[in-house]
Amino acid sequence: MTRRAYPSDVDDETYHFLLPYLALSPEHAPQRKYPLRDVLNALLWMSRTGAQWAYLPHDFPPPEIVRSQAQRWFAAHCFENAVHDLRLFTRVQQQRGGEPTAIIVDSRTLQSTPESGHRAGYDGAKRRKGTKVHLVVDTLGHLVTLMTSPAHEQDRAQVKDLCREAQEITGGMLEVAFVDQGYTGQATQEAARQSNIELVVVKRSDASRGFVLLPRRWVVERSLAWLSRFRRLGRDLERLSSTLIGFHFVAACVLMLAKIRPFLG
Repeated sequence: MTRRAYPSDVDDETYHFLLPYLALSPEHAPQRKYPLRDVLNALLWMSRTGAQWAYLPHDFPPPEIVRSQAQRWFAAHCFENAVHDLRLFTRVQQQRGGEPTAIIVDSRTLQSTPESGHRAGYDGAKRRKGTKVHLVVDTLGHLVTLMTSPAHEQDRAQVKDLCREAQEITGGMLEVAFVDQGYTGQATQEAARQSNIELVVVKRSDASRGFVLLPRRWVVERSLAWLSRFRRLGRDLERLSSTLIGFHFVAACVLMLAKIRPFLG
């Protein structure tokens, strides 16, 4: 079906780059009723607009097709793998080591919705019921890993799992993690040291007022701001936490592809 392109559609070079990650079966497999590229464009449209599945425009494949294919991609970590390779490429292109030795950790709370309310918690600091997304980025702001928890759980409680997973992803190269004051405490330090990572708490000066650009921490704050441009990530709209994580990797993939677009042609 011929249609006018949406701003979220991928161009030829980007699609050919992503195809090896997304083709879980041959691109022209007999059972495939709709082109894989159309399904990808529909998923990207969803991530950008945050619309309900039933409101997917009629010039895309049916919502149930896009939704089921998205779940297969998320389960196979397709976008996660693409983000990993894009991070390596970008770091080398900027004359950095392929794998980082330092990371920055932070979280944000997404407001719950009727779909996600069964696993939501209440964040007393933000006065919001929802889901916490715990983000790990390298010092360039590239996504390394993330996980979710009910909003009432403390940030420090996730440090052990975050550090272990980040260390596995980077091949044991990590040495230090920069965090805010929500991660203070001897137990938190020990949890990070189990993965051979030293926590460094970047503190805000007691005399400072208003917005202050803090060393290292501003990088993860910028990454969170970039991700918030994708309306699907503005609230927790997902029934499954794995879907919420998957959409974060979709957004991270789009952001990183935009950076390397001049090198794809």
